[in-house]
Amino acid sequence: MLFDDMEFGTYDRAERNARKAYELYEDGQMAQALVELDLALEINPTNSAWHFNKGLTLDSISRFSEAIEAYEAALELSPGDLEILNSLGVDYTRTGQYDRAIATFEYIQQLDSRFEPCYCNRIITYTEMGLHDQAEQMFYLAQQLEPDCALCYYNIGNSLFARGQYKKAVQCWLKTAELEPSHPQIHYRIAQAYWSHGDPVEAREHFLSELRANPGDIEVIMDFALFLLELGDIASSREKFRRILELDPDFAPALFYLGEIAFNQNDLTRAERLFRQALDRDSTLAGPHYRMAQCALANGRPKEARACLMAELELDIEEAGTLISMGSMFLTLGDNDNAIGCLLRASNLDMTNPDAHYYLGVGAANKGHLDDAAQFFAHALDIDPEHLGALRDSAFTYVAAGRMDKAAERVRRARVLMPSDSRLRMLDYSLRVLAVGRGITDAFRKLDPRRLLKRRR
Repeated sequence: MLFDDMEFGTYDRAERNARKAYELYEDGQMAQALVELDLALEINPTNSAWHFNKGLTLDSISRFSEAIEAYEAALELSPGDLEILNSLGVDYTRTGQYDRAIATFEYIQQLDSRFEPCYCNRIITYTEMGLHDQAEQMFYLAQQLEPDCALCYYNIGNSLFARGQYKKAVQCWLKTAELEPSHPQIHYRIAQAYWSHGDPVEAREHFLSELRANPGDIEVIMDFALFLLELGDIASSREKFRRILELDPDFAPALFYLGEIAFNQNDLTRAERLFRQALDRDSTLAGPHYRMAQCALANGRPKEARACLMAELELDIEEAGTLISMGSMFLTLGDNDNAIGCLLRASNLDMTNPDAHYYLGVGAANKGHLDDAAQFFAHALDIDPEHLGALRDSAFTYVAAGRMDKAAERVRRARVLMPSDSRLRMLDYSLRVLAVGRGITDAFRKLDPRRLLKRRR
């Protein structure tokens, strides 16, 4: 009988697999580490520590649902183990199982009320649930046990950031950086808070600090490029997008934003080429079809423009400005039904946007629904009393409906804002003639919607 065939020889082999897994984990070779752990667990599935290590390894490669299974297996073998329970609670949060996460952390508190991580990690759970008062309560409870916990300051910083309290978030994240300079992406988070707070100088410094520590972090480079684009530093922004493509040639958003730069510089040929390249990498990316529709419309290709708009409509668009722009383009193409669909979605997303109501008025007027059009224009003017399009086009609508007094009032207001507008001047003249007993002919024409070329955020 060979030594390795003996029972204790088999278990020794499992131990060797587990030790090898640990070495691979430390070297960052997670896939190989999982193979060794599975071999060890195949021989001895009753080792709680190996299930726990498997969970940690799966966490490191963001396979959180599988990690939960490993932690639950470990917990069956070691009921009441605080570290296993804590890791399980963290992954319940990561997978959106907030009730189970809270229950797990509360159970840890019952087992050992001085186990600080059960308060610290509940901060982020409550933050993601939008329960910020409870998040602060957990922060203060954790502080009583561990006043210098870098993760506590980081987690409560996320809560403050979510509430728009950017200056306080910066203070918390600076404390995290002081206590744990190597905390992942800490300078990136500080940069985001300064950016949101309106301090571009500090934001830039912390973006650069993060990139000095992690020069290949595509997420950070991407956000820094958008930050630079917002500042108007086009050359530096373009360089960052190109840097991303050096690291990952298939990163579609970088191609899209290079297309945005070309589009805003009116280089439509180059813009279209970049938008197509972005779609080749990711056909589900929102934005390229929309921009290609604008390019096609500007170059006199209406059928292609409509096809691009229809393709964009298949995506989940949650930006009101884009939907309004698409609605205006559908109106230009004579597709009232799709235009109204876009504009109703836009008004549901942002009821305070006057352009959505204005273009709904244009669509209603084009279908001959003059009362509806007048109401939409009036609502746009309630939001923005100086909305030029709504003033002008509501005047024509009132003329077509025979409400000359309302038309004259709109014309007077509009002419103050647009004294050189020829259509308004002619309508004003016609109304004055009508006032002394003469008729108006052909006063109302089909409205000509303006295209909104709003830059996507």
